[in-house]
Amino acid sequence: MTNTPETNPENAAPADPASISGAAAALDLGPRVAELEALVETLKNEKLLALAEAENAGKRADRRISDNAKYAVSNIAKALLAVADNLSRALLAAPADQRAANETLKNLATGVELTERELIAVLENQGVKKINSLNQPFDANFHNAIQEVDNKDVPTGTVVQVFQDGYVIHDRLLRPAMVVVSKGGPKREAAPGAPPQSGVNTTI
Repeated sequence: MTNTPETNPENAAPADPASISGAAAALDLGPRVAELEALVETLKNEKLLALAEAENAGKRADRRISDNAKYAVSNIAKALLAVADNLSRALLAAPADQRAANETLKNLATGVELTERELIAVLENQGVKKINSLNQPFDANFHNAIQEVDNKDVPTGTVVQVFQDGYVIHDRLLRPAMVVVSKGGPKREAAPGAPPQSGVNTTI
């Protein structure tokens, strides 16, 4: 069989060297392109992570600034509580019957009461609030028990006397209450979902 010019390999046009080198280059660039795409993806993820960390750092800084502003007066507030305690003790030295019998003592006690109320109002404006402790369950987070007494009329672990009021500033303890706690009474029933009651930390 005779080969026609169209089908004769000897008559076929020679391959273009440029096309061959281009195809080879394309094959060689494949791994490099994949490597660069992976690098781009990694850099994108690192950028997103850096942005998230920057945002979290900003939130933490804002929180610290807010806390500093809220609790900046803690030390002076604690010092002023001692002044309020002394005013209360001064009033105890002037019972109502003695005030009624002595006009000067009555006026003096009235002035002390007004000063005490004004001082407490200033503290409250700064977020300072008294802890309600009497007849409440002992809580080691807010109370400092200086004594335990037998009392079968109330559940064990009840605050039956307050020697010194405790205070919080916003949501933090400023000063624990100095209290007397009962023992020997019935066991206190825990509220549904409440954690176990802390033990009494007596500091006699």
